[in-house]
Amino acid sequence: MRALVQRVSQASVTVEGETLGEIGPGLLILVCAMQGDGDAEAEALAARIVKLRIFKDEAGKMNRSLRDVGGAALVVSQFTLAADTSRGNRPGFSTAAPPAEGERLYRHFAARMEAEGIPTATGRFGADMQVSLVNDGPVTIWLET
Repeated sequence: MRALVQRVSQASVTVEGETLGEIGPGLLILVCAMQGDGDAEAEALAARIVKLRIFKDEAGKMNRSLRDVGGAALVVSQFTLAADTSRGNRPGFSTAAPPAEGERLYRHFAARMEAEGIPTATGRFGADMQVSLVNDGPVTIWLET
C-alpha cells in the first residue's frame, strides 16, 4: 500500500457539498491499495503511521507520534498514488488494486487506525472529493509497504 501523509492543523473532505469527515490537529492520509496488497499491508501501514514521529516535542524537534500528541486521522482513498508516469504524458494506473479490493483495503486500513486508538474520519471511496487542509510545517511524507 502507498500513503501520502501530511501533518495538518485541520483537514476536511466534502462530497457534493456534504462534509463527510473533518479533523483538527493530526494527519491527512491519502492511501492507495496496490495490486497484490492484502490485510497484512494495510495493518503494517497503519501501525507504521501511528508510530511515525513527525510532531514537535517541547524542544521543537520532530520526535512525537500521532498517538503521543492525541491527534486524529482523516483517511482519503486516492488511487492516483499508483500513477505510472514512465511512458508519455498520460499516467497509467494499472498497478492499483481492482476497485472492490481497493475499497476493502481502504476500509480495513481506516479500521486499523481506529483500532490503534486514533480518532479516524474518512471520505467516500471512488467519489469525486474535495479535500481541504492546512498543512502544518509543511510536513509531507511518502510511505510504501
